[in-house]
Amino acid sequence: MKILHTADWHIGQLFHEYDRNWEHEQFLDWLVGMIRSESIDVLLVSGDVFDNSNPSAAALKLFYTFLNRATQANPSLQIIITAGNHDSAARLESPKPLLESSNIHIVGVIEKDVGGNIDFGKLTIPLKAGDGSVAGWCLAIPFLRMGDYPAIEGSEQPYSAGVARVYAEAYAYVSQRKEPGQWMIALGHLHTQDAAVGDMDRQERLIMGGIELVPASAFHDDLSYVALGHIHRAQRIGAREHVRYSGSPLPMSFSERAYRHQVLVFELNGEGMEHLQQLEVPVAVPLMRIPAVHSHAAEVIGSLAQLPAIVDGSEVCPYLEVVVLADGPDPGLRHRIMEALVGKAVRLARIDVRYEGMVAERNGVEPGSSNEREELRPVDVFSRTYQSKYGSPVPEGLMQLFLAVAAGVTETE
Repeated sequence: MKILHTADWHIGQLFHEYDRNWEHEQFLDWLVGMIRSESIDVLLVSGDVFDNSNPSAAALKLFYTFLNRATQANPSLQIIITAGNHDSAARLESPKPLLESSNIHIVGVIEKDVGGNIDFGKLTIPLKAGDGSVAGWCLAIPFLRMGDYPAIEGSEQPYSAGVARVYAEAYAYVSQRKEPGQWMIALGHLHTQDAAVGDMDRQERLIMGGIELVPASAFHDDLSYVALGHIHRAQRIGAREHVRYSGSPLPMSFSERAYRHQVLVFELNGEGMEHLQQLEVPVAVPLMRIPAVHSHAAEVIGSLAQLPAIVDGSEVCPYLEVVVLADGPDPGLRHRIMEALVGKAVRLARIDVRYEGMVAERNGVEPGSSNEREELRPVDVFSRTYQSKYGSPVPEGLMQLFLAVAAGVTETE
């Protein structure tokens, strides 16, 4: 059987306030083409279909249109989708009874019996060969929230230990039911210990409290493939070729300008995974940084002036990140950049300003203890904040203005 693994679509996402619906449409059109040209038997989508738990009507329409087109491209296609931490588990699987008649399986909610035991039958999906026989089994495990996984008494890492227990019990459940020659694969939406993360992934860790690191040993060695989502960079985990993140199909930050997004295609037989391919996803809207490194404002404005002008309005304008090196606050900087970009074939997404000597530690500025912070006067907080951000002392004129405002607030009190 030929299987395609993808994840982290984030349909409905705004990229620095720009709507990405057209980009997602281009990706899904391409994906339908790959399903057809590669003769895909099974499509795995490992979570974060949508960017938020209440997707717009346009996002929902894009998703369901894709499902319809994918099954038309290959009527025997089996699709398995699990919920990620950005998805609403219940909302994602609400059309489940209707979709299962088309071999589309969506798993978002962890169902339990009256005793609190997980119903692994609802997480287990048989995958059938062309003759209708069961070729293998899929453990379709979505993102696990508190209450979904068992509490492991005495564990120092209750989340990772609980998640590992879910996978162990799911594996044991299927092992008792599968026949010789049938393989097992699993889906997961989580953060593994050895995963290399990007800018957006670091923000994701805050959502889960920084306690989500799951060891690769949580996945049984006899699993033929583990299709992971949540980390946006495609990678294998450790030395395990069959435990992989597919990564996001669209760039999620400007740090990914040179990064090649992909989906993974492989084959499974009684011997395990083989013929793994990394299919590069075409970039619909390029990312551009001007200049290449942080430079002073005059040089930046000069570089922006050299950008090509809009020709007929039909071209795909790249997202632009402008990077500036400054020696202090420059209130008029954004206005000058906007003026330089009038009529240019770019979309300004971000202005990143760095200040010479802005790293606080290099200037001897330490945050201090909590007791010390409680004793700081407003002028001390202002001075330290300015020093930390701009890497230089507060200018005399600005300090006088601050003291005047602070004195006025004190008089009012």
